[in-house]
Amino acid sequence: MADLPFRGRRALVLGGSGGIGRAVALGLVKQGAAVTITGGGSRERLDAALAGLRAGGTASGFLCRIGGPDGIPVEQAVRLVVEKAPDILVCAWGPFKKAPLRETDAETWRFLTECNLIFPALLISSLLGDMLIKGWGRILLFGGTGTDQIRAYTTTAAYSAVKTALGVAVKSAARAVKDANVTCNMICPGLTDTEYCGEEDKNYNREHSPGGKVLVPEDIAELALEILKNPGINGAVVPIDRGVSL
Repeated sequence: MADLPFRGRRALVLGGSGGIGRAVALGLVKQGAAVTITGGGSRERLDAALAGLRAGGTASGFLCRIGGPDGIPVEQAVRLVVEKAPDILVCAWGPFKKAPLRETDAETWRFLTECNLIFPALLISSLLGDMLIKGWGRILLFGGTGTDQIRAYTTTAAYSAVKTALGVAVKSAARAVKDANVTCNMICPGLTDTEYCGEEDKNYNREHSPGGKVLVPEDIAELALEILKNPGINGAVVPIDRGVSL
């Protein structure tokens, strides 16, 4: 029987109904984890993702729209996650907005900070204690393109600023759990084609990707699984972007 490194582990993939999250969830199922995924507002997309996951193993899921006027507060979303007591948490969710800095208002700053920094940081704070008690745990978050270090941005300053700040929380968590077989890491994907991309997005990705080679979710998922399996990778903020410069 092939080695199943996550047999007996419970994984929760936020944003697992599509895109990169779906690819990571599928990889976790294939490697033995019992996976729960969340979707935003589409029951059809969630059910389709679950059908694919259940073909390879054990999977469940629920809709959970987070933040903003139509979503539940981040504190409530964190409680829902904690109730699942996952051994593996992957947060592949986070709203993206593009605008020049001079056109970014307080509401946009607040929304992006709440969803892309406060929410995942609260997840870290809320889950670390239980993982330390169990003596095993994995947290994997996702940053934005180029947010593995401080940079300047012309059209994504607010989004990229909060994703860059998230790296501090990741590295701080790793410091807090060293030698405990608990890890916390972040991946910063480059331009990636998913089902959420329209033709304009895909054209932009091709034009700005080195050699015109655009990433696909499976590329990111392969790296994610290697990080989750390796207890020696902790506090890493890892770019996978083909060296793109935007």
